[in-house]
Amino acid sequence: MKLANNMNFEFLLGGIGRAVSNPQYRLFWISNGLSTTGRWIYRTAVAWLTWELTESTFWLGVIAFADVFPMVALSIFSGAISDRVGRLRVMKVMQLWLILVSICFSVLIFAGILSIELLLILTILHGFIEAMATPPRISIVKFLVNKDELSAAVALNSATFNACRVIGPAVGGGLLLFVEADLVFAVATLTFIQFYLIMFYLKPQGKASKPHVSQKLLRDMRDGILYAWNHPGLRFLMFVLAATGLLIRPFMEMAPGYAAMVFERGPDGLAMILSSIGAGALFASLWLARRGKTEGLTRLVSSSFALTSILLIGFTLCSQIVLAMAFLTGIGFFMMVSGVSAQTLIQNATSSEMQTRAVSLFVLFNWGMPAVGALIMGWIATFFGLQFTIALGASLGLVFWLWSKREGRRQVANLEGDNNKNDFFDS
Repeated sequence: MKLANNMNFEFLLGGIGRAVSNPQYRLFWISNGLSTTGRWIYRTAVAWLTWELTESTFWLGVIAFADVFPMVALSIFSGAISDRVGRLRVMKVMQLWLILVSICFSVLIFAGILSIELLLILTILHGFIEAMATPPRISIVKFLVNKDELSAAVALNSATFNACRVIGPAVGGGLLLFVEADLVFAVATLTFIQFYLIMFYLKPQGKASKPHVSQKLLRDMRDGILYAWNHPGLRFLMFVLAATGLLIRPFMEMAPGYAAMVFERGPDGLAMILSSIGAGALFASLWLARRGKTEGLTRLVSSSFALTSILLIGFTLCSQIVLAMAFLTGIGFFMMVSGVSAQTLIQNATSSEMQTRAVSLFVLFNWGMPAVGALIMGWIATFFGLQFTIALGASLGLVFWLWSKREGRRQVANLEGDNNKNDFFDS
């Protein structure tokens, strides 16, 4: 009877059941989920405060750039230092700083002295914290689960992230309608504190080296870049992620302006846009988690890129937010299929000693490049409008897909196989 119940449980949940049965991963998953909800509450509040203070698409781009561009500058450094001194150590320090920044927002708003300049300074600091914390937070999953649980655990992590992307903006937008923004940041701070405390109970597999901040660290960073460049499969994924970051993803940073200018909505419109994207991404992540296997992910990366571009063009033609939400749900679904598939393939194809450095490059392109794209898109939108600018990026994305479809077929063995992890480093 017990065996039958286990079989039914695995049939219903697929790889998800295997992942959450691991107590260390389960503890991380729940606590990180609460903290991620807080991060989306935090980001929703920052985005809306930016629009309230400036009513400028250019400033939306500047703040998005300031928040995410440190990923470009620091993610490789974070990957190298995390591999050297320990992922959990870096995560603890950065989470503490995140708590302090969120408290600063609450205090400045309560005192009535928050300006766009102060918001920009705190956003830059937040960006540096996220740049340092994200690579170890993503890569630590591999060291909390067994090999046969990895694909499901990565996808479930993304599912949780996107469940939070639905819940966080909805909660943040709702709170902004009824309470002052300082209380919104206070709620976010509480979620950050609980994750910081839980990290003291995590025990990832493997031992970290003693801290060495020296020229060896620079060599580690160089080695990580060379490893990814000389690995044809990883190089292909980085190109796809860069194109997504520049041409597709920046539309999310324009959401406050889009809600106000196109749909004539306030914080509720922003919450509807972000939650619709998050809902689609949640479904995608759950589907991938239940799928629980690496085979076929390379094809999903390129095909989902094309479908995201097509749906984004359709979104720009909508004048009613209810219809637009249907397009946004589809965009969130296929954008997440591409991103989670790429992340899983990177972890599958990379050797353990290069793991966090390879993930840091994923972070750089997946989250850092949208900062550059948002700055460019915000500037172009001041001349041609948001709808035209977003549609232009999606159209260029379809052109890029013509190359990625052909190249992706050539990289299946390099990315989905299990015997190629140490063959691509050239010192």
